[in-house]
Amino acid sequence: MASPADIAQVLSSTLNPDTNIRITAELNLSELLKNPQSALSLAQLILSQDAESSLRQSASIVLRKYVKEHWSPIFQQFRGNAPPVEVKGQIRQVVFQGLSDPDRKIRSLCAHALSTIANADWPDEYPDLLNHLIQLLSSGSSNSIHGAMEVFTEFVRADLTEDQLLPVMRELLPVLMAILSANEQHSPLTRARTISVFRQCVEALYMVKDQHPQAVKEAAANVLPVWLDAFKVLLELDPQHDVIGEHWDGLDIRVQIFKTLDTVHTSFPRVIAPYLPAYLSASLHHLQALYPTFVQYYLADNATVPNSSEGVPIELHKLIAPLVDFVSAATRRSKARVSFEDGTLGRLVDTLVQWAQMTRENEEEWAADANLFISQEDDDTQAYSIRVAVFDLLASLLSNAPTQTVSALEASVKRIITETNQAREAGVQEWWRPLEGALATLGSQAEQISDITNDEVDSGRPKPLDIEYLLAQVIPSLLTLSAYPFLQGRCLFFASRFAELLPSDVRGQYLDAAVQVIESSETGIPFKVSAVKSIQHFAQYIQDSQLAIVPRIARDLGPFLLETTEDTLTLVLETLSALSDVGSGTWLTPDLADALTVALLDVWPKNIRDPIFLSILNDVLLSIASSKTPGIYETTIKQALPRLTTAIANASAEESWVASSALELLGSLARGAPEAGLGDGFFAAIAPSVFNCLKVAEDRDVLQNGVLLLTLVVRKDVNQLLSWTGTDGQTGTANVLAVVARLLQNQDESGGLVIGDLIIHLLRRAGESVLPVLPDLLQAMLARMQSAQTATFLQSLVVPFAFLLHGQRDIVLDLLEAARIGDDARVGLDVLLNTWCENAATFQGFWPTRISALALCDLLRAERASLQQVIVKGDIIITAATKNTIMTRSKTRVEPPQFTKVPFPVKALKLLLHELQTNGEAASMAAPSGLLDADSDDGASEWADEEKLEQTLKEDEFAFLSDIVGVRGMSFDNDDVLADNDDEDLLKDPVSQIDLRAHVISFIKECAARDANGFGALVGQLNAEEMVVVQRVVQEQQ
Repeated sequence: MASPADIAQVLSSTLNPDTNIRITAELNLSELLKNPQSALSLAQLILSQDAESSLRQSASIVLRKYVKEHWSPIFQQFRGNAPPVEVKGQIRQVVFQGLSDPDRKIRSLCAHALSTIANADWPDEYPDLLNHLIQLLSSGSSNSIHGAMEVFTEFVRADLTEDQLLPVMRELLPVLMAILSANEQHSPLTRARTISVFRQCVEALYMVKDQHPQAVKEAAANVLPVWLDAFKVLLELDPQHDVIGEHWDGLDIRVQIFKTLDTVHTSFPRVIAPYLPAYLSASLHHLQALYPTFVQYYLADNATVPNSSEGVPIELHKLIAPLVDFVSAATRRSKARVSFEDGTLGRLVDTLVQWAQMTRENEEEWAADANLFISQEDDDTQAYSIRVAVFDLLASLLSNAPTQTVSALEASVKRIITETNQAREAGVQEWWRPLEGALATLGSQAEQISDITNDEVDSGRPKPLDIEYLLAQVIPSLLTLSAYPFLQGRCLFFASRFAELLPSDVRGQYLDAAVQVIESSETGIPFKVSAVKSIQHFAQYIQDSQLAIVPRIARDLGPFLLETTEDTLTLVLETLSALSDVGSGTWLTPDLADALTVALLDVWPKNIRDPIFLSILNDVLLSIASSKTPGIYETTIKQALPRLTTAIANASAEESWVASSALELLGSLARGAPEAGLGDGFFAAIAPSVFNCLKVAEDRDVLQNGVLLLTLVVRKDVNQLLSWTGTDGQTGTANVLAVVARLLQNQDESGGLVIGDLIIHLLRRAGESVLPVLPDLLQAMLARMQSAQTATFLQSLVVPFAFLLHGQRDIVLDLLEAARIGDDARVGLDVLLNTWCENAATFQGFWPTRISALALCDLLRAERASLQQVIVKGDIIITAATKNTIMTRSKTRVEPPQFTKVPFPVKALKLLLHELQTNGEAASMAAPSGLLDADSDDGASEWADEEKLEQTLKEDEFAFLSDIVGVRGMSFDNDDVLADNDDEDLLKDPVSQIDLRAHVISFIKECAARDANGFGALVGQLNAEEMVVVQRVVQEQQ
């Protein structure tokens, strides 16, 4: 057994900078710790006050690692050799003592170690842990209380089950409240920690409400008000007292309160609702009272933020950001809006605009790092800060009280303009910050402000905010103040956000100013970045008469591609993408397209792992290749094809992302090809590397992008594929079919989700060349159907059969009847029809759903005996266990759904009737009686009141949400929108031109008139609702 001194010596060596000494020591330590007594010595070293703090901390970290590897099989890292029970007890006792150590870091590390031990031992082997921890909390020792609360913070979050949580909370929370209330006995930081632990309890309580709805409801009603009352009292204390003196410890209590209020508000809104007016009033008071401190320490140059008494900074933004977040969440509720109807809304908005100012730290960081500046400014990637929180709250206020909020912004901006003019004349150095913050605030809400202003004007009321005045009278003079680059940039960007309000000639002047900023060698990073962002917004307003400036901008941005990285590079690419859409790219010249393509492909390898970069790069290349200017497409592929094919050929399996990206870029170029085709030599240039890659690739993205590229080649210029032959004598068609066969054999279905489109287009465009191998291809597809799992992959296998049956029904049926699949020699027709019927309702896409319905009509017309003999799944059988019950996944596993068995023609008719009911004029075809409402049995009924409180959407807003559940925000029966999901070839296909509803109705009437396929008998096997639909169809007048 090693003594604590021995352990200390070995641990010291593990910190040695010499690699050989360090590795030897680590091996020695691992060997020593195989003896459980050495682990006890390790724990004792943690408590040794004579040892160096760094050594004790290292011992704590090693002990936690030891626990995970040797303590119990419950841990994934367990390696065996667990210590005896008595040694475990001794180690636990030593670690527990460490919770009271004078060193804060040791207390925290011991708390982490004890939490890990408790994860394995409590409650069975360590039943007295909670009692001991609560005794520590009641001890009066700030060190012991801190250590115990560190354990509880992690313990409540990770180790308590739903059955253990409520009993623990009953014992723990009164003790925590006693500590919070004893302000003279305990330090602010200790009291703040009680609130942090309480918040963990609230989160855990919410997580178990479904398992114990009644108990949690009672706990919330009885426990939460006590703490909410305490918070109300604490927030009424003057916050200025906490920022006076050497330390700001008192702020931490307020930080924890607002974080906890946000948690309670999210989890138990009904409980907190009565307190909201008081909390919102306190929030506004905090913002107003602490603003002078914000100015002194964060805006001016003469103050340093003090540390806490424990040496940890308590920054003001750690309080204000969660405070504003809480107000933002609270104001989304209708009852909270009442609090801002007594005139406080104006004061709140005015205060928020003040807090949105750029700090000294922001200025220094953003001036030095363009990426950081952009990430702070970008709507999608904004880092969490007071400024961002303010923008979010204003967005909420604009949604709830639009006109009043805009009017309040108008008053605030007018005040700031007046005050900044006075400060500027008085020589105040920081005069520009409030104005920059005000413009940033307005710009962040540009779309909402414009909509609200337009609505007021359209209603005959005056504008609540005069943006035009700012653009005409305030902004222009500020653009020349080179000593204030952030204000300059803000003004330019502000103008671009409200570009729609500017006359065309004034927009042109601003755009020209932005170009001059980019071209100037004297302007700094903030102004240049703002100019690029401004151009991105102005681009959509460039008119044909202004196209001459676009090539100039593109040339200016080209060098930026090679000089920028990360967010700045993304911004440049996004701006190029916006420019490429101007005038359909007619402003491009071959020379400029050549230069841009070279620059884009130069920067591509350096950013090939960045998905955002790759997405925008594909868009830009597609836009360039799609330009209507003669020679642009040819120039682009001349530069791109050699580099991309070389990248594919040289990419290793370990660097699959290289081949995947190159294939995707080739696809973008092919997609941009003119109607005349891909251009001479396109496929010959790419085919060898593409086919060689797809023959061996295992990566899903490589396979998908490769298949998508081949599909585009078939669609755009199939003759190039048909006429190409490789050096091995294999034709292009044979190589494509080899890729298809490989994907059909692949058990990873994700790579084969696009295989259906390739097969469809092959059959449409190159049917005769595929004909010799068609039986084998269909045989392989049928075989794969039996093992396929995902709905999209099954659709890829079924839809080609639907297409073939629609065009060559009898020939394909002959093949299917003759095919034998699998070891049990199952008839191919049986495999197809069962798979089709089980998945037809989940088919996606405009063309696939139509071809499926049309092919079902064709099969019903066939009156073929083999079709009558195939039995498929019918309707689900409702049992006593499933009646009026929502079947969750877990219930489905216990009680698998059962289905009736019906002949295929019956199911086909059901699917066609389903098509009538869910597309077109669905209501006119639906049966009068609705489906039974199923009652939930998940115990959530107890929380109905909470959920109603959450629902603040108006009726028209719910209608809007109902609309957007359809494809791209439109209802499901909107064919135009659904059609956008299919390629243009399929949109031109005759299948897409058919009025499907009229076709199905006509088909049903025809069958009814001549009793085709025993139609009357088929109808007799439908359910009551379906019979009503058939009756209405037959009776409908032509």
